[in-house]
Amino acid sequence: MEQNTIMLVQDSFEKVKPIADTAAKIFYDKLFKLDPSLKSIFPKSEEAMAIQGNKLMTMLGSAVAGLNNLEMLVPVLENLGKRHVDYKVEPSHYNTVGSALLSTLETGLGDEFTPDVKDAWAKVYGTMSSVMIKASY
Repeated sequence: MEQNTIMLVQDSFEKVKPIADTAAKIFYDKLFKLDPSLKSIFPKSEEAMAIQGNKLMTMLGSAVAGLNNLEMLVPVLENLGKRHVDYKVEPSHYNTVGSALLSTLETGLGDEFTPDVKDAWAKVYGTMSSVMIKASY
């Protein structure tokens, strides 16, 4: 992965961290709008969804931080992908998640979500989701 791609993703994620709770809510709202059937694999209560959102942002933060050391990150992503099978996540869901993620970043970053930043995130998410899917299916 190119260093510039990593830098763009890491720098932009630093700007998302202060609004992590809001970003998680935006993400799940967008995800469920894109595919309402996905609601069935997530907790029902607001409190549980807030916890889920925290897990999402923590995992995403760890993955973004780990982009400089793919040898360490890949096994973590493989294990995460395997766990998602137990949650009834299907390979097609990864595309929906990617769309929701990019849309969330666009909302959260506003004008700072430049075409270069969008492209960098698309590449990083594509790599991460490919590792997760390959390990699981």
